[in-house]
Amino acid sequence: MRPFLFLGTRAEDDAADGEYDALLRCAGLEERDLRRVRLERAPLDEALGGPVDPADWSGIVLGGSPFNLSDPAEAKTATQHRVEAELRSLALRVIGADSPFLGACYGIGTLGSLRGGLVDRTYGEAVGAVDVRLSEAGVADPLLGVLPQRFDAFVGHKEAVTRLPEGAVRLAGSATCPVQAFRIGRHVYATQFHPELDVEGLVHRLTIYRDHGYTAPGGLDDALAAARAAKVSEPPRLLARFVELYAR
Repeated sequence: MRPFLFLGTRAEDDAADGEYDALLRCAGLEERDLRRVRLERAPLDEALGGPVDPADWSGIVLGGSPFNLSDPAEAKTATQHRVEAELRSLALRVIGADSPFLGACYGIGTLGSLRGGLVDRTYGEAVGAVDVRLSEAGVADPLLGVLPQRFDAFVGHKEAVTRLPEGAVRLAGSATCPVQAFRIGRHVYATQFHPELDVEGLVHRLTIYRDHGYTAPGGLDDALAAARAAKVSEPPRLLARFVELYAR
């Protein structure tokens, strides 16, 4: 099998390793089947020894990130500017080839800003579980359709898609964020919710990012209690289904 490529941008080792381990577990992959590149450490082409050819991989997965596309340009670090440029270039190639791609959380910003799409802070959601509902297109979709028409998922984001890219199909939404998932072409996907997060994973990540503004000041304990009380079980099926559809 050609391996899958996982792109991460988390600078904290425990957060980066936790995300990668969760992806392996949820997707049912071994490390040899999921090549990880940490974009915050080095340029993508440098890490892989040359330009990325989507045809070399069964599929590409982009994880979450502390970066926000809607941050003011002057507030972004040189690393963030580089990562955004690299991901935009890769996303355009992936869309052009209609190659299997799944962007989780940060990926929805990467894809959502293309082709006239708009990503801003209109529909940010606090950290926690939300009720996600598939659209008719989502129910019929080969990937999203593996999930129930209604399910709980963990979110936590400052920005979201306000206007879909031209030609994109909305696959899921929530009461507080109309676009929780969409597809471009036949094989390029993005989700706003985190398919890799279970209760234990969210508690771990909340603790790591306690000072990054995802919870209100002094609200970490409440967020942790709410996470522990949530019943989130369905989203990881999305990752296993992505592998089932595209492993080759």
